[in-house]
Amino acid sequence: MSLDFSLLLVLATGLCGLVWGLDALLFASRRREVVEAVEPHDPVLVEYARSFFPILLVVLVIRSFLFEPFRIPSSSMVPTLLIGDFIFVNKYTYGLRLPVLNTKVLEVGEPARGDVVVFRLPADPSTNYIKRLVGLPGDTIEYVNKRLYINGKAMDFEVLGAYEAAGNVRAVLGRETIDETEHSVLLVEGQRSQEGTYRVPDGYYFMMGDNRDNSRDSRYSGVGLVPEGNVVGKAVRIWMNWEFPKAPQWQRIGSAIQ
Repeated sequence: MSLDFSLLLVLATGLCGLVWGLDALLFASRRREVVEAVEPHDPVLVEYARSFFPILLVVLVIRSFLFEPFRIPSSSMVPTLLIGDFIFVNKYTYGLRLPVLNTKVLEVGEPARGDVVVFRLPADPSTNYIKRLVGLPGDTIEYVNKRLYINGKAMDFEVLGAYEAAGNVRAVLGRETIDETEHSVLLVEGQRSQEGTYRVPDGYYFMMGDNRDNSRDSRYSGVGLVPEGNVVGKAVRIWMNWEFPKAPQWQRIGSAIQ
């Protein structure tokens, strides 16, 4: 069973605030009345609660409503994102949501085709996935012969050349344009991936990895279409790359995610 860090953070913040608040309202004045000759000392529990509460509150607000860090664990978004990339996800681009409940309380913006999106896996909401959004509600998505079609129109695609992949894998690097978003994609020569035609209903999104032949995404039943309520935020920037025990890739620090 995986731990829900957001829930733990909310509980810890609430507990510290409750202990500190109850002591200030009910017990602090009584201690001062009893101990008149010397400076009264607060209980250790109250001191810890008072110290940690503002820190936890700041972390909770930033993580829930502004930015949240994630680490890329797989190669499904190569070449855009590499294993070991640490990224920031903008939590307010698509609207503010309450932590744990994930209920949207303020409309700010909507996901757009081409965005790199972090979302909670529909089959297991405790697991976060990151893919590129290619289909909006009402769209018809077709993927055939390694080409992407949206509403019957083929997305512009340009072969850039060979890509140096791990092992003896022969891969081709390409540039794809979805609406006005240009991004890199990776195609493995001689390897087939799931093809088909998919219709996106209202309230759902269709996601695909940039590593098209090695991505478990909306084409597969284990992921499927992503409900709007499962969207976490938009991936915006890389702040570190370190696939231990390899050395960090310093040149990736600060890179914008396209």
